[in-house]
Amino acid sequence: MGILEGKTLLVTGVLMDSSIAFHVAKLAQEEGAQVVLTSFGRTMRITQTIAKRLPETPPVLELDVTDGEHLDTLADRLREHVDGLDGVLHSIGFAPQGAFNFMEGTWEDVSTALHASAYSLKALAAAALPLMDEQRGGSVVGLTFDAKFAWPVYDWMGVAKAAFESTNRYLARDLGARHVRCNLVAAGPIRTTAAKSIPGFEQFERIWDERAPLGWDVNDPVPAAKACAALLSDWFPATTGEIVHVDGGVHAMGQ
Repeated sequence: MGILEGKTLLVTGVLMDSSIAFHVAKLAQEEGAQVVLTSFGRTMRITQTIAKRLPETPPVLELDVTDGEHLDTLADRLREHVDGLDGVLHSIGFAPQGAFNFMEGTWEDVSTALHASAYSLKALAAAALPLMDEQRGGSVVGLTFDAKFAWPVYDWMGVAKAAFESTNRYLARDLGARHVRCNLVAAGPIRTTAAKSIPGFEQFERIWDERAPLGWDVNDPVPAAKACAALLSDWFPATTGEIVHVDGGVHAMGQ
């Protein structure tokens, strides 16, 4: 029996079969879970196409996490496909190009990044909560990029990730009484759609090549996906507010 046998999971952010989110969905199905994906706008067709590469083709619901109507109707729309929800993967991040210049980024750029990449964790968790309540709890897992440092080129997206990590801690505080665990996986750099939008992303690859004691493959999303799957399972029943690093050990190394 798989570690996610009988679970029902909502997975956001599947855009490519090389993404962490895709491999979370794939592992989840292989481990016995029922999966529902989300997408929106012009990317809906892409997600629907990629979904066919999973072991079982899941439904794809429209969800823009910055759209209040999408969030308000999410629970009812999910009920058309599932009876309840045991877990949610937040694999969403967006920042305008201007946000990747720290000194010149405008508030419009920064506020967009914070809304889509940080506040959305709380918004998504709240939207899914009615279905997790019906299961008497669940697990919210998000993907981050270690925000303790000022990374090259990451700039306001790094600030948004710091807010994202803080949001996770407050969610853990407020949802614990409802038996909902909230944790993050801090993955090393992976060549994903989001990575392609970051100018100078290759600098991260050089850092990990030099500093990861276990080594690091920017083309392998599976280690991070396995950590997400484990946190979505019942194998971490007393862990919340945590950040699990899956980065080859870079976070623990000095300069």
